[in-house]
Amino acid sequence: MGIGTSIFLIALGAILTFALDASVGGIDLDVVGWILMGAGVLGLIMTTLIFSRRRQVVTTTEQPVEYRQVEERRDIAPPL
Repeated sequence: MGIGTSIFLIALGAILTFALDASVGGIDLDVVGWILMGAGVLGLIMTTLIFSRRRQVVTTTEQPVEYRQVEERRDIAPPL
């Protein structure tokens, strides 16, 4: 789940919980809204943790093992 999806779930849950005053038979929209907001917050936390681990920079002090020299051949005609 990305940051955008998490924010969407939080906003949708807040709308269902605080702004909507409708009733659906057998479904409590306030509870559905709180569940969506919780899932959005959890997704936002998990996404932040994953991105923070991905951004860690690893530095090495070793030199490359092998250098290769590339030469350009001029004796072959270029393609048409």
